[in-house]
Amino acid sequence: MKLTEKDGGFVSFLNRLLAEGDRGALAALRRGLGKKPGTSAEMHRYVAPFISEKTSAWRSDCLYICAALYAEWHQGRTTAAVDEPSDLGSSFRRLAIKSDSESLEKRFEALLACHCEELHVHLRHAVSLLRSKDVSLDWGQLLYHITNWNHMRRWVQRQWAQSFWGNVVSVENNEDATTESDS
Repeated sequence: MKLTEKDGGFVSFLNRLLAEGDRGALAALRRGLGKKPGTSAEMHRYVAPFISEKTSAWRSDCLYICAALYAEWHQGRTTAAVDEPSDLGSSFRRLAIKSDSESLEKRFEALLACHCEELHVHLRHAVSLLRSKDVSLDWGQLLYHITNWNHMRRWVQRQWAQSFWGNVVSVENNEDATTESDS
């Protein structure tokens, strides 16, 4: 995974909010759930410092999405939890082992097939399911992956599918895994 310094700084900031017990900030970030990314005014003071004039609209949306999901997953918790660094496919695989839900696989398929404009809705449901069974995920990797959701090779979706259904190997080609802007 290519976690950039900016991504790492953003996730570290979220971890700091949690570690400092800033429930007000986390509540403000949760207010973005169910809304189009970047439209919840309460989130701006926490996310906007990580957005520059060179940041694409899609990248900005991804920061808002990740912050809201992070705050939702950690609600009521006092420490950041990661079982092991894993992508969303691996986390869903762990969830499937803990759960007997037949609809889980259908939800995962719907997530993999969704368009970027629907991604925040599908991720909200996915994170809610993970939270319900206390299955964590790697937030830096999630941010990196959703930022690359629009890549023409769909390497993120293929990697998540491989992590869920197959052997855990990366299908990412470092030369081809560049972030695409809005498409």
